[in-house]
Amino acid sequence: MSQFAFIFPGQGSQKVGMGSDLVENFQIAREVFDNADSSLGRSISQLCFEGPEEELRQTENTQLAILTCSVAILRILTLSGIIPRFVAGHSLGEYSALVASDVIELSDALRLVSARAQFMAESGEEQDGTMAAILGMETEILQQYCDSVDGIVKIANYNCPGQLVISGEVVAVKQVIDLAAKDIGSRRCRLLPVSGAFHSPLMESAQVKFQDVLDTVTLNSPKIDIVMNVTGELATEPEDIRSLLFQQITAPVQWEKTLNTMASSGIDNYLEVGPGKVLSGLVKRTYPDSTCMNVEDLNTISLVLDEYGNGR
Repeated sequence: MSQFAFIFPGQGSQKVGMGSDLVENFQIAREVFDNADSSLGRSISQLCFEGPEEELRQTENTQLAILTCSVAILRILTLSGIIPRFVAGHSLGEYSALVASDVIELSDALRLVSARAQFMAESGEEQDGTMAAILGMETEILQQYCDSVDGIVKIANYNCPGQLVISGEVVAVKQVIDLAAKDIGSRRCRLLPVSGAFHSPLMESAQVKFQDVLDTVTLNSPKIDIVMNVTGELATEPEDIRSLLFQQITAPVQWEKTLNTMASSGIDNYLEVGPGKVLSGLVKRTYPDSTCMNVEDLNTISLVLDEYGNGR
């Protein structure tokens, strides 16, 4: 079998019911959700399983829910002997990757993500910010548009060839959309349903507050190679990882570069570990000849165990 990587989704992939069939069929999944409920002092499991959807979509809940569900799936896979060569996660998903590589314990990941989500939500309330997806445009041209308008707007996600996300002040973002739409058509530019301008300078207040919490957590050297968002490159030293987690709140997500780093090391198979298929789509757009299976429920886990189980 070719070498493979685990990739972990970020905010936006959540859905009511996620994880419910896992806890009914795998004791290790139930232990992860119980651990999360105990660590957080509230039932994130009930929110995942039953909603309501409006509450699950709130940043303070979404990030914790996706982390918990992703780690539950991770534990099922690793218990079955499925160990990747690389791990990486998109934005929030980086914390699932850190758990997968044993850089942090799940309890510490929950504490960090709880603080991160709270501070990001607060920054979103303080600053009138938003994000937008821009499809089919060259990076250099979009950067020129961002530089040409008044106000703060930056490229926040370099997702894959032809798929970029901008983030910043609402008026500035809409101005860039208008400019981009004249080139590529308005159907290929759309505002995203987010509560703030994530991965932009508008998150600086969240970043400052997050530093104090981040400094209290012990980070270990990765046991599995991990590729980080800010650089799109491997990180091996705990203090380098700490610095990159701090930077990640305001820095763009270099996801295309992340995939390039893994592909250059021979990775051509990926497992998207967590709810949704967003990252699977980005992999296929970047490397059409690669394979990516999403693992999110009992059915997809069964397929993956048949394909990769027992260390095959």
